[in-house]
Amino acid sequence: SHKRGPVRDVIETLALHGAPEAILTDARPHIGSNHLPRVITTMRERLAAAGTVFEFESKVVELLVMRAGEERRIAGVRLEDGRELLASHVVLATGHSARDVFEMLLRHEVPLTPRGFALGVRIEHPQQLVNEIQYGRHASHPRLPNAAYRVVTRVDARGVFSFCMCPGGWIVPASTEVDGLVLNGMSLSRRDSPYANSGLVVSIEPGDWERAGFEGPLGGVALQRAVEHAAWTAGGGSLVAPATRATDFLAGRASATVPESSYVPGLAATDVRDVLRASRLPLADKLAQALRVFDRRMPGYASSDAVLVAAESRTSAPLQVLRHAERLDSPTLSGLYPCGEGAGWAGGIVSAALDGIRVAEAIAAMLR
Repeated sequence: SHKRGPVRDVIETLALHGAPEAILTDARPHIGSNHLPRVITTMRERLAAAGTVFEFESKVVELLVMRAGEERRIAGVRLEDGRELLASHVVLATGHSARDVFEMLLRHEVPLTPRGFALGVRIEHPQQLVNEIQYGRHASHPRLPNAAYRVVTRVDARGVFSFCMCPGGWIVPASTEVDGLVLNGMSLSRRDSPYANSGLVVSIEPGDWERAGFEGPLGGVALQRAVEHAAWTAGGGSLVAPATRATDFLAGRASATVPESSYVPGLAATDVRDVLRASRLPLADKLAQALRVFDRRMPGYASSDAVLVAAESRTSAPLQVLRHAERLDSPTLSGLYPCGEGAGWAGGIVSAALDGIRVAEAIAAMLR
């Protein structure tokens, strides 16, 4: 039922450009990180054939603004090489880690508001353990795919939940700054790695981090940076990731050793509670309480074979770039359209695509 209307349009567009046809019928559609580049390339080539120009290696460093009486209007963008691209409508769809763009928007007095997000760790298990938990005595049946799971609970009025669960997957580095360590997860379409991983994260609200001293519209970004820097340092200052066995984490101690992992740069046995403390919030305590709940529901989930790896800090943008309810452009800079995940208006591939469609339709209505 969730694949009707615009959602169906998005999924059909992805399938049309090379995504596996199974996404049209699967309850949990998965393109596969190995297929995604080909899908995006095919979409780009189709757009280029229709006259769209793509400027690669072209970083936007400034907005061009003109005044019309009391109103400020967008006039285009300036690139790092000094070139100016002129336009009366600019769509800002940067992804949720474009921190330099957030700072540029602040300079131009484009209103940003802090927005709740979630932060925590990646948890990794042997995939066979997850199969045994989920399938019981049928765990080794050759017709069954590697099992997925979804867990959620509430601790002290805050959600703790699994996020971006990757059966037969890999933990991968996703850092965007030289002294910060960010992790993500991915699965190839075959989902045949011997490991399962998932984000395991705690919901936090702007009031939480403001009380902890991370203030202003970029307070959430400052909190992310603090945790990512702590993870970088705890791993030894490279892409090696700090990690703690679930049993040690629950006992409040560092791990002496950690299991083998899908994470190619490698793990450093330590206490990830120290990393989470950089948030100045009781994230570790909430994670520990939630882990005990999840282990009761899925016996073995918090065993010594499970390892917590830091940090999973970019679940969504910690702010929202405000926009008009109907016109969808900025209330203080006409013609600038905040869009998708980076602007705080979506949370994932499909919702970002849907927001892109909304913004495109709004611009089309203005041009009629």
